[in-house]
Amino acid sequence: MSIPDGFDPAGAWAVHAQVSIRPERFGALLYHFGTRRLSFLKDPMLLRVLEELPAAPDADTACERAGVTEAQLPSYRAALTTLANSQMIRRRTAA
Repeated sequence: MSIPDGFDPAGAWAVHAQVSIRPERFGALLYHFGTRRLSFLKDPMLLRVLEELPAAPDADTACERAGVTEAQLPSYRAALTTLANSQMIRRRTAA
């Protein structure tokens, strides 16, 4: 199932409330209790991006805060798009 509006790196995102993250040496395991999907993050920096999402105004800022360089940004946007399409992350709404 894909996100109807697509992934917007200028939008505010967060790890889905039904997702559990287990850090590992290689990166992390993500398990979505609603969809029962398991995802492997093979990059520890991507885990740092996910940890930055809740406090960042947008996904690009979360990437920057995690240490992603401008040259690396397209591949991290692609990874976040995959995570959004698999419902591991979702748009944050104003509280």
